[in-house]
Amino acid sequence: MSDDPKDVQEFFGVRAAGWDTRFPDDGPAYAAAVAELGLRPGDSVLDAGCGTGRALPPLREAVGPQGTVIGADLTAQMLTAAVDAGRDEGVLLVRTDVTRLPVRSGALDAVFGAGLISHLPDPAADLRELARTVRPGGRLALFHPVGRAALAARHGRQLTPDDLRAEPNLRPLLAGSGWRMETYVDEDDRYLVLAVRKD
Repeated sequence: MSDDPKDVQEFFGVRAAGWDTRFPDDGPAYAAAVAELGLRPGDSVLDAGCGTGRALPPLREAVGPQGTVIGADLTAQMLTAAVDAGRDEGVLLVRTDVTRLPVRSGALDAVFGAGLISHLPDPAADLRELARTVRPGGRLALFHPVGRAALAARHGRQLTPDDLRAEPNLRPLLAGSGWRMETYVDEDDRYLVLAVRKD
């Protein structure tokens, strides 16, 4: 699929209503990934490309009533699906392009991005934009409920050396975009990269 915003909107827009039924067992994987992000009560966190909002309830629980959770997505139908699923309680949902966020610099403690990186049109610049919104020492989680090999098999393709999510490619990309990779996990049942915003 193209990473052009219009193509992304078209692709996800027509699939939004049935998205969760395609992957009904992913909830615990999202909750586990959120737990590893290390959020504290009162933190402010962005779910970048939140889709149907599967990460929003565990994010809300992690930051507590004094915290702030923002769910941002480019596709209106995905945000509607998040509301229909009841995942908008205590959450600010914003239809926006995560490559140009309406968020003050340094306002956030963390960013969570599930399945995000492969849809960024300019990954280096877009990861810099996410870094801009996070305070120094804040955290980034790049997550997928299955690993790269399982995802490639699901789509009927082979892994290639230029896969952006491969550690040798992603580590320098993050480093050049204001992040320091701390953890890289690519297993059959999850993909999780944790990074810290550099000073």
